[in-house]
Amino acid sequence: MSAVGASPVARLARRQRLTELVLEGRTEESLPLWREELDDGGLPWAQQLVDRALTEADLTIAGRYANILARLRWGDAARADDERPAPSHPPNIAKLRHDSEQFLFLQRRGILGEEMTPIIGEYQRLMAQLETQGLEARLPFDSDGFRGIRDAYNRIFHIRDTPRISRALSDSWDPPAVEDEYLDHAPGIVVIDNFLQPEALEAVRDFCLESTVWSGNRYALGRLGAFFQDGFNAPLLLQIAEELREALPRVIGERYPLRQLWGFKSGPELPPDATTHADFAAVNVNFWTTPDAANLAPGSGGLVVYDIDAPLSWGFDTYNGRTDVIKPFLRDKHSIARVVPYRQNRAILFNSDLFHATGKVHFKPGFENLRVNVTMLYGQREDEVHHRQLSGPEVPLRSGGLRPAWRSESWARARR
Repeated sequence: MSAVGASPVARLARRQRLTELVLEGRTEESLPLWREELDDGGLPWAQQLVDRALTEADLTIAGRYANILARLRWGDAARADDERPAPSHPPNIAKLRHDSEQFLFLQRRGILGEEMTPIIGEYQRLMAQLETQGLEARLPFDSDGFRGIRDAYNRIFHIRDTPRISRALSDSWDPPAVEDEYLDHAPGIVVIDNFLQPEALEAVRDFCLESTVWSGNRYALGRLGAFFQDGFNAPLLLQIAEELREALPRVIGERYPLRQLWGFKSGPELPPDATTHADFAAVNVNFWTTPDAANLAPGSGGLVVYDIDAPLSWGFDTYNGRTDVIKPFLRDKHSIARVVPYRQNRAILFNSDLFHATGKVHFKPGFENLRVNVTMLYGQREDEVHHRQLSGPEVPLRSGGLRPAWRSESWARARR
């Protein structure tokens, strides 16, 4: 008898068993039960488990849950053919080019075999077809062309095994000095060179090259994202996140748990200041993995960080994506931009609520030369305590008293 549509009592028992198996590290044994749970509408519950583990700073368990979700939805434990969940965004040229080049790269490394050759050929044919329609053209889901690649599109064929090592962060930078610079100088921006140990940098770079997890293609200008619950998840990445909290107790520490982890690929061309946004977190750590030799414009290609933060009265869609609102706001505030040039193994620690953007990208063409950044986001922006006055002076509330300009009146009422 199938457990799909199970009674509340049966579902509770199944969920208790699933959490027990994950805590014990018995992932393979748990997969059939996870399939029943997801078929029974349990995806939101599973995602809540990931979020709860992150909130509790149990990154090992969060990683296990996220890995299971990725495998069940897109990886080796996913359903086949028309039972696989539909992707959210149809392929564009950048996505087709990236995936076909990644498949070829994995064949050269002996990770994928000749069975991928017909798929690569179909990707390349569709890419050539789309190029006649413009760089932002997309292949409709209901087209014959997409049906030809549906079984491969956004499928996780491979995730590189990337275990923990003895130490991930480099010993060449001084954490207390970094904290002093961040805390003592508004708006809170610190550049850290030689961020990772060479062994850790090489392993993270190989993870980003080999893992077929770059499914986020809703972005313009050829950018691709990879996210924690969709396969951008490795023990070494979580180790880096843990070591950062320990190394920077005054800036991150126990106050701000890891909330999200992602990677982005850009290139070979990206115009300047095209991605201006703020993030939902309190503190961002952003670092780059592609070798400097790929960057054809050494003074650029990095990050532009403004000295103005997003008003808390703005919703996520506004501060994260409405450049038509953000750019006039920055002009009105007479914001000053700090330009941080690209450098491999350079990290930027900054107040996540600051508006920021990728600098102009001019990299060599080719899969291995794509600009890759890894981002770790800690805490929630409304809980940020270190630099809270950046959007301007305090203004009166209708109900009396003062509030910083970046706090909405409704937020202030909710906090009382």
